[in-house]
Amino acid sequence: MTDQKPKDPLHGITLEMILTHLVEQYGWDIMGKAVKIKCFTNDPSIKSSLQFLRRTPWARSKVEALYLRYKRENAKKQKYTGEGVTEV
Repeated sequence: MTDQKPKDPLHGITLEMILTHLVEQYGWDIMGKAVKIKCFTNDPSIKSSLQFLRRTPWARSKVEALYLRYKRENAKKQKYTGEGVTEV
């Protein structure tokens, strides 16, 4: 067997995990400004957002792109600040 990493950066990450993480990091207000969809601005909830995103490929793509952008920015911060790096 090979120990190759999947090329898809979202491999193994569910839409619910992505949405929950983004809401914790940004909140509904910022999410509603970043991705202009009603389920983020009018009485938002994880459940209603998941239902909409599962039926709407263009909106799901935008949310996934926002998540990937956040992960890249977070990785850069850790690299330059040394966060998450332990001394041996």
